[in-house]
Amino acid sequence: MYLAALVTGGKDSILALYRILQRGYKVKNLVTMIPQREDSWMFHFPNIHLTDLLAEAIGIPLVKGKTVGIKEKELEDLKKTLSNLHVDGVVHGAISSRYQKERIERICQELNLKSFAPLWQENPINLLKEMIDLNFQIIIVGVYAHGLDQSWLGRKINEETIEDLIELSKRYQISPVGEGGEYETLVTNAPFFKKKIQLLKIERIWENHSGYLNVIEAKLVDKNL
Repeated sequence: MYLAALVTGGKDSILALYRILQRGYKVKNLVTMIPQREDSWMFHFPNIHLTDLLAEAIGIPLVKGKTVGIKEKELEDLKKTLSNLHVDGVVHGAISSRYQKERIERICQELNLKSFAPLWQENPINLLKEMIDLNFQIIIVGVYAHGLDQSWLGRKINEETIEDLIELSKRYQISPVGEGGEYETLVTNAPFFKKKIQLLKIERIWENHSGYLNVIEAKLVDKNL
């Protein structure tokens, strides 16, 4: 069975990919949708351009599709991209978002593909801790919720960060894994990467009460560096 994995460079899609590879499945392609607007309902926006480096670091060919980023219409863009691949199923990183999972499953049914959601309904805190235990290197590149200020941009996800996210979850009812769009992440290294991503030039974009870390320049380096 050959699969395509939806990836954004964020932690959930990368952990889902890692798990499916650990189970022995063959992932033929990584798939990234490039939204033409920041407020896409389905697709990750901050630093989506880094998925080219990500695919090279992982060693799996990347297929990119453009999407207008308009609610529901963007699903047709995803369907068109997946319909051109010769695979048997699609891997995605949905955890508790029925909006995301149900729409991907519907597209898979229409294309006669199997849907794989290896993180579905798992405890979000346990998932964050698992990624730390696996030595995932993750930074926060976008914040969009109460309690998350500019100081969170560029922050690494570690034990201290998890504790702070738990407190913010209690105070503001945000998702500790950011699945409600509260924050976005970038994975720069993981156990199955052949190389890691090094950020060379960044800028902070901040407006009102939200913002993101824009990576202007990055490169792949040896994992031992």
